[in-house]
Amino acid sequence: MSRTYKATGINLKAQAFGESDRLVTVLTQEFGLIRVIAPGSRKHNSSLGGRSAMFVVNELLIAKGRSLDKITQAQTVKSYPGLAQDLVKLVASQYLAEIALCQALSEHPQAELYELLNEHLERLENLPSTASSVVAHLTHGVFQLLALAGLTPQVQICCLTGRTLKPDFQDPHWRVGFSVSAGGTVCLAAWERLKKEGEVGRWGDGEMLPAGGVGDPSSLSQKSQAYETINHHQEIPTLSKRLDAEELSILQQLSQSEIMLDAAEKNSWLSVEQILRQYAQYHFGRPIRSAALIDSYFAANYDATI
Repeated sequence: MSRTYKATGINLKAQAFGESDRLVTVLTQEFGLIRVIAPGSRKHNSSLGGRSAMFVVNELLIAKGRSLDKITQAQTVKSYPGLAQDLVKLVASQYLAEIALCQALSEHPQAELYELLNEHLERLENLPSTASSVVAHLTHGVFQLLALAGLTPQVQICCLTGRTLKPDFQDPHWRVGFSVSAGGTVCLAAWERLKKEGEVGRWGDGEMLPAGGVGDPSSLSQKSQAYETINHHQEIPTLSKRLDAEELSILQQLSQSEIMLDAAEKNSWLSVEQILRQYAQYHFGRPIRSAALIDSYFAANYDATI
């Protein structure tokens, strides 16, 4: 059996290892997520120095090791230098990489994930240097990655009633709910009605028990017994956010291959990004750490961007 193998992948994470090496996490088309040593890559004159940097795509020749494999040759296929030259683009790229790391599998081909991530990184790099367009494309990328993972939130219909939801731009007070736990959008009228009734719209099959209790001999001996029906109720979903017509419209267009940047206000994109972040963190069971940098950036540059 060969002690070396070839793979094409993009570097998503790198950390110091030993005195001069790096431990690089690479998303490959052929083998999914792999962690390999880039020997001597932290030395000044190392040929692997730049090739082991973030968001560099390489054709790799890798030697198998006892615990960790090692890169023996690397030929750069593509890089994204424009991302490192713009802070908000770099942060958005790290955010997308973290989403990809959450869903990537090891020892399993990940060609679709590899292609989708590279597609969105290229879009981010080619964008004009405006924070509003970056956050819009970031939001689009997050939705598309969630869709690939089979975690698409329901945004076209109400999760409670199954009825189609259409944003009402004529009513400035119109709102729709979004529930992370329910899996998507919720009609507020239906949610309020179910909350008031204390149920979720349907009765379960009642379990008939004697009113006197199972262990009450007197009740069991009675010829005519009163029964009570115990109904099994589903919990009313918690609302994570109330969305206006513009925010729902954004959510409903994210499944498309292209987005319309001029169709919404900048702060609406931020609001949708935050709800998708909550949704992703809920399903992946971990925080998206890079998202805190997005919050910090827009908090510091609020006047300039919003």
